[in-house]
Amino acid sequence: MTNVLVVYDRSHGRLLREQEFAHRKDALSARFAAERQYRGDLNIEVVVLGARSRADLMRTHARYFLSLDELAARSA
Repeated sequence: MTNVLVVYDRSHGRLLREQEFAHRKDALSARFAAERQYRGDLNIEVVVLGARSRADLMRTHARYFLSLDELAARSA
């Protein structure tokens, strides 16, 4: 199982930070620190995603990792 911290800028549609953790506890600690860092900025989304593999994350949460053009091409 992989745990990935994602910091995503919704207004620009881009990933600001991606960091993988072996332990969920460590990922959550990093999430809380990032939430403090971006407190008050409603355009920044901070999440921890858990999956068996990066490929699973790409399938279930592609919007964080792909550009708008790449997402559009996937749906065409």
